[in-house]
Amino acid sequence: DQISPEVALVQTVDFFTPIVDDPYTFGQIAAANALSDIYAMGGRPISALSIVGFPNTGQHLDVLEAIMQGGLAKMQEAGCTVIGGHSIGDDEMKFGYAVTGLIIPRKVLNNTGARPGDRLILTKHIGTGIIGTALKANRASQASVDAAIESMRMLNRAAGEIALEHEIHAATDVTGFGLLGHARGMAVGSKVSLILDVSQVEFLPDAVEYSSEGFIPGGLERNREFLAGCLGFADRVAEEVRNLLYDPQTSGGLLFSAAPKDAARLLEALLERE
Repeated sequence: DQISPEVALVQTVDFFTPIVDDPYTFGQIAAANALSDIYAMGGRPISALSIVGFPNTGQHLDVLEAIMQGGLAKMQEAGCTVIGGHSIGDDEMKFGYAVTGLIIPRKVLNNTGARPGDRLILTKHIGTGIIGTALKANRASQASVDAAIESMRMLNRAAGEIALEHEIHAATDVTGFGLLGHARGMAVGSKVSLILDVSQVEFLPDAVEYSSEGFIPGGLERNREFLAGCLGFADRVAEEVRNLLYDPQTSGGLLFSAAPKDAARLLEALLERE
């Protein structure tokens, strides 16, 4: 909603069930994930409302407290004020936020402006869904779990701020539809075709191994089915790598499309900020 020529509001909402055992970490990840859409649009989050589903038994309230403390810490890191929220009794725990942000209308980033000849930049490694599935089967190494958690709770704030300093044609965050699903959205919205150089896509530790061992989340198969018929792979792309390109991400990175010279400068700035 545009308030003035220089100010507009953007809003988003996201919540989900726990994907890690530690409640504080779950709260952090849920907050980072909810904030991601605001950054993908080029916005600055200013306020949030928490959304909570928790068993109405009066027990384990310390768990709920830790979840909300984790979320609040991440919101404070983002400079976003939690002004309230709503909770309901639910046998299956859920947590997330509705987030409001400010944006300059002429600097809005969307996924419909990619142009022929653009270069693509992805700001996070992928594989959180497959690693999470391996974790549930007690197969994931601590190193891979730690890397996935660190990625999921890392804000896209720096990437979003840097993007506003460069000429970006299109942007999207990479979450539940996986890299290929969100790339498809950008391609369709922009009326272009995208070519991904798989050798340049970086994966989280051990994610390729877990993929080859068959630790495939249900969301990955749904993404594969949804995308059937609208993409093609080179024969040399192994099946375990193809799986990862479909893999649903939680609090994934941002995908940018920019002209070659602008993409080079953007990439340099992103690497300097790491």
